Amino acid sequence: MAERPEDLNLPNAVITRIIKEALPDGVNISKEARSAISRAASVFVLYATSCANNFAMKGKRKTLNATDVLAAMEEMEFQRFLIPLKDSLEAYRKGQKDKKDATEQKRKDKDKKTDSEEQDKSREEEDEERMEEEEQHEEIGRA
Repeated sequence: MAERPEDLNLPNAVITRIIKEALPDGVNISKEARSAISRAASVFVLYATSCANNFAMKGKRKTLNATDVLAAMEEMEFQRFLIPLKDSLEAYRKGQKDKKDATEQKRKDKDKKTDSEEQDKSREEEDEERMEEEEQHEEIGRA
């Protein structure tokens, strides 16, 4: 666990980016307010993690999964976030699947290319052997 409470805070750059995205253009935020939001966000994350961990423990698991987090959000009475969270989770899973499929396709394409190159090389070697045999036959025919 963390040695100091400050170690549990989210990075300031992340908090600043989130705040800027949430506020309209031209609105500034004081350093003190940014710090308070950072602490509040950290407390929220810790609380949500603790609740999700309880669901994992009830399931006799040590690993938290998305279902645990969604159940924790509901238990914490954040139902209005469930649909956006589920949508984000679905988009994440689709992105991961697409990435995996692309990697698999690249591997297949590479294997096809390697097989094709090996076949071409094999044909070239056969052609060279055939030509050498023909040359040997021609030399024998001349002698």
